Amino acid sequence: MIRKPYFFIVFVGIAGCLLAGAFGKQQMKDELLNKVDHLVYATPDLAAGVDQVERLLGVEAIPGGQHPGGGTRNSLIRLGEGSYLEIIGPDPDQPKPLQARRFGIDDLKAPRLVTWAAKSADLEAIFENGKQHRIALGQIQSGSRKRPDGVLLSWRLTASTVMTSDGLVPFFIDWGKTPHPTTGLPRDCVLIALRAEHPDPNRIKSELSTLGLSIRVDSGSKPALVATIRTPKGEVELR
Repeated sequence: MIRKPYFFIVFVGIAGCLLAGAFGKQQMKDELLNKVDHLVYATPDLAAGVDQVERLLGVEAIPGGQHPGGGTRNSLIRLGEGSYLEIIGPDPDQPKPLQARRFGIDDLKAPRLVTWAAKSADLEAIFENGKQHRIALGQIQSGSRKRPDGVLLSWRLTASTVMTSDGLVPFFIDWGKTPHPTTGLPRDCVLIALRAEHPDPNRIKSELSTLGLSIRVDSGSKPALVATIRTPKGEVELR
């Protein structure tokens, strides 16, 4: 019987642990990215916001459509299978609504990544879970808009008058049987990482975990959502 040297056994054990750890982290990362429906990049001026993103990513944003009554419209960039970046701002063809525009757009001084949407086929269960743990997800509402080609998109989502935990905890969306907004969009970019920064990272991580989401949250002087996107210009960090 040939005995393997002790150091060899130790080396194999350590290597196995490292590989298992790396695999586990990649699996958690993939699970998170698969749950990302879209990122919301809000801007006080839509044309200026679109121009800024196009310069950063090196791709053209595709007009999405108006949100009737909401006073906004958007443009989109695909970030992968069933995932996209929404650039949203005031719609110059609509009067200013009586209520504040979503995502704090009326108070923005510059474009930024304000929040994100997670996929869910059971909004009621998500809503009740959040309610039980005192995570204010707002109410379940319906929405719709027409694409420039006339196709009607409709959805249900958890909507709140304020962004949950500074926008780092997402709202949840279900597109039902409607075409997903990524349908037909160019495949120029891919979301490869999403993380957050907050003065109280443990609280944010706890809320996200309660909702079944595992996202890296670093300590930061102010709340921020940070996306890393693979683009024709290389990897770009968007905040």
